[in-house]
Amino acid sequence: MVHSLFDLTGRVALVSGAARGIGRAMALAFAEVGADLLITDMNADGLQQTAAKIERLGCRVSSFCCDISDVERIGELFGQLDKVFGRLDVLATVTGGSSLGRPEDLTVDQVRQAFQSLVVGRFACCQEAGRRMLAAGKGSIIHIGSVAGVAALGRGNFAYSMGMGAVAQMTRELSLEWASRGVRVNAILPAQVINPDLAKRMDADPTLEATFLRGIPMGRLGRPEDVQGLAIFLASDASAWITGALIPLDGGGLAMSAGGTPSSR
Repeated sequence: MVHSLFDLTGRVALVSGAARGIGRAMALAFAEVGADLLITDMNADGLQQTAAKIERLGCRVSSFCCDISDVERIGELFGQLDKVFGRLDVLATVTGGSSLGRPEDLTVDQVRQAFQSLVVGRFACCQEAGRRMLAAGKGSIIHIGSVAGVAALGRGNFAYSMGMGAVAQMTRELSLEWASRGVRVNAILPAQVINPDLAKRMDADPTLEATFLRGIPMGRLGRPEDVQGLAIFLASDASAWITGALIPLDGGGLAMSAGGTPSSR
């Protein structure tokens, strides 16, 4: 039995990046507590797999295959939302990537592409969602940001970190603009969460996982399902007085100083 504060029955959530990883985990979590969903991603096969899982949970689901960095498609995405569901209660923005490279080697186009993917596409989604939520007088927007948005990572993450810094500030600014009108905006800031791309990087560099783990006091990398409880909380009435929050999901990494060492067991 779901506590009423966490119950999303009768509500509609839109989740980008829902074909795999954190996006899929969030979409399934929302469905598990009763929400109907519009899911989107570039990966059509993965998107359909997620949709099938949601249907098995007994919730309505509609899928829309697109790249949200292509802002011309955002209007079509929200047009489908209006046609199928006619409302929006929760927006979760998950997608976005960038090129790895040293600052002295990155091209301006690579930086521009990172911002288009991580910032501009998300803003376009927030703008469309915000208009609908403001008209309804309520709603919750959840960004998946990164610890890279509030602390430097190095290792060629320059463009990504700048983009995620903008996501953090977009969260704060939108929360302030819309707080008195019923729309909450928060961000979850994961550290390294296992996904196929990260697995390939770790396979290519056998030292990388150990590097990550030195900065994670809990001693393991994140898993997509680690986001689910926090996502439900931020989407639901349980977080009704929380907005503008940047919440680490990092196994204690941001809490540890440069000289910190977890106690041995």
